[in-house]
Amino acid sequence: MRRSFLAAFLLAAPLPLLAQQPVLPSRQPTTQPQSKPQTEKPETVAPAPFLTLADAIRMGVENNYDIRLSRQDVRIAENNVTRGNAGQLPVVNGNFTRTFNRNNQRQEFSQGDPRITPNVSTKQFNANIAATWTIFDGLGMFIAYDRLQALEQSQRLLTRATVEETVASITDAYFVVVRESGKINSIEEALKIGQARIDLTQARVDVGVSARVEVLTARVDYNADRSVLIQQQEALRTAKINLNNLLGRNPNLDFQPQDSIVVAQDLNRDAVLQAIRQNNPRLQQAKTNTEVATYDRRLARANRFPQIGLTSGYSRISNFNGATFLPGTRELGTATTFTNGFNYGVVASIPIYDGANRTRAEQNARIVEEQSRLQLDQTQLQLDAEAEQAWAQYQNRLELLELEEANILLARENVAIALERYRLGLLTPIALREAQRTQLDAEVRLLDIRYQAKQAEIVLRRLSSGLVQEGTAQP
Repeated sequence: MRRSFLAAFLLAAPLPLLAQQPVLPSRQPTTQPQSKPQTEKPETVAPAPFLTLADAIRMGVENNYDIRLSRQDVRIAENNVTRGNAGQLPVVNGNFTRTFNRNNQRQEFSQGDPRITPNVSTKQFNANIAATWTIFDGLGMFIAYDRLQALEQSQRLLTRATVEETVASITDAYFVVVRESGKINSIEEALKIGQARIDLTQARVDVGVSARVEVLTARVDYNADRSVLIQQQEALRTAKINLNNLLGRNPNLDFQPQDSIVVAQDLNRDAVLQAIRQNNPRLQQAKTNTEVATYDRRLARANRFPQIGLTSGYSRISNFNGATFLPGTRELGTATTFTNGFNYGVVASIPIYDGANRTRAEQNARIVEEQSRLQLDQTQLQLDAEAEQAWAQYQNRLELLELEEANILLARENVAIALERYRLGLLTPIALREAQRTQLDAEVRLLDIRYQAKQAEIVLRRLSSGLVQEGTAQP
């Protein structure tokens, strides 16, 4: 009797357990969210023309206003590099003067009888060509020419730095767009999981094994993810506007990034530091500015030397007097005098004393020269510090990138298992939601770390002048 009862209990025992399991639809491929690459076009973003990084850089170099303004400064610096601007060439001026006068004239003679002539007309015409040429000024004219060349080189280096920094900003902004697009893809994947959770929960409610509150909770979580998606779409739009601004084009132009974030793994610290010291345009400009300061000091010293120049000219003068005595008589008449001819000579100026202003100017020039050397050392130190910081971030992000790329596979597999267990009724909604959040956090974290690694790489390449090919920075 006891054995019969036990057998009956064992046969009946599975029935309540089976009754707890909902009769759900068979597993369909569409209910299982399929992960896609983070760089794929988001489904919730309208189609737009593709834009590659190379095209973005090309447009930026051509249209960016900072670059265009800096290139105009180069043109000005080029125009200033002339022998005449340095004072090595003669200066020739043509002058023309024409004057008219009407005066009351009173003439007194030794014999008495002064004569007054009212409203006397006089006219004068003066035309001349004058040339001056400094032949010695303490070598100041040659120093000035070298200084103008150094200033031109400094402006070219500044323009190159502007181009490289703009290219770095464009590259960074482009990958921000890629990152924000990838985040939208990750949120879309989360929404697919949320929708699958709603479908499965609704099926459980339909068969009476789950409460409607679970469906409502699933929909609340789904709407929360949709809210995050809407905010992320705004972030993507802002990133595109920033990139369009750097490209010098209409901020409303839409596009789709075609390149993905690929981080170089082969950068060498010693090679980067050596390239910075040899090629960085900011450092080269600081060195050129030191040369300019040296030329300024030498120019201040040249003012202590005598200045010797040559002068020459041709003049023609005519004077008309409407009231003059005729020769041998005391009768009034008119007279016109003509004078013309060449003149030439030597002009010398020797500085003797000017209130010690030359000494003061030379002392100030020495101080400025010392300041330029200090600024050079400061620039070198700043670049080294920036390079070390970027290198530390680069190395750290490479390690994190390797970890997160492995972690994202685990997170995706975990979600797939959790969703399947939830379909079978072996997992709670809270646990499924937690797995979903874990995957989304892992996706976003991977995108951020990949972007940060690329950002550090861009900084290192910019500092070592590796972003712009030779000739790109030329106007």
